[in-house]
Amino acid sequence: MDQFAALTFVFLAGLVTAIATGLGAIPFFFVSDVSDRWNVALWGIASGIMVSASLFGLVFEGLANGTPLQLGIGMLAGVALVLVAHYVIEGADVDPKQYEEADFRKLLLILGILTVHSFPEGVAVGVSFADLGLDGGFQLFGFVVPLLAVFMTIAISIHNVPEGLAISIPLRSMEVSNWKLVWWAIFSSLPQPIGAVIAFYFVRIAREFLPFGFGFAAGAMVFLVLTEFIPEALELGERLPRGGRVELVAGLVAGFAIMVPLAFI
Repeated sequence: MDQFAALTFVFLAGLVTAIATGLGAIPFFFVSDVSDRWNVALWGIASGIMVSASLFGLVFEGLANGTPLQLGIGMLAGVALVLVAHYVIEGADVDPKQYEEADFRKLLLILGILTVHSFPEGVAVGVSFADLGLDGGFQLFGFVVPLLAVFMTIAISIHNVPEGLAISIPLRSMEVSNWKLVWWAIFSSLPQPIGAVIAFYFVRIAREFLPFGFGFAAGAMVFLVLTEFIPEALELGERLPRGGRVELVAGLVAGFAIMVPLAFI
């Protein structure tokens, strides 16, 4: 199949996940605030979705295409990426409030930091499209799309919603307009389609690295959940009964319940 068309298709899939981040701002069209209880539950849902997508999607595919050793090496590399990303952006965390006040150069810096932060999600999408155009998928806009790609695109899109909400909350306190909240939420995930294209191109030209790629994406995703999503949820739930753990667990269960059936379609 035409390489440019394939890259464009994967880019658009990554763009869908980025646009989904904007959905996190939608509640502010109807309410002035979102409770900590719902916030914790949403982070729990995102965590459950990402862990289930990693285990039942990426890990299963990695084992189907390679050995446990290859998968394990890939997972360790994914963890290493997240650790390096944390090191790179340590002390350079971007407050969403800076978005509205930034000039062009500052926005480029912010986008660079966000690229490091959200690259793993893009990698997960890109790797899942490795079999685009090959047998075993279904027809969509003239492409044979792997079921795993649909699964991961849905998973990352849903996972991005609470991230969009987290970005919108401080901007809301600055009385930023609703549509600007949507835009800045999407802006925060714009690196994802770029990461998707890079990962897709790599596994297409070096398919022997495909099991490593699946492991890489899975390791990065699970480690992100353990080191960012769950701590974020627990921090938000500090003032709730039992520290918000009930809401977090309920969200985790809901996330698994959403994605596990899709994994076995």
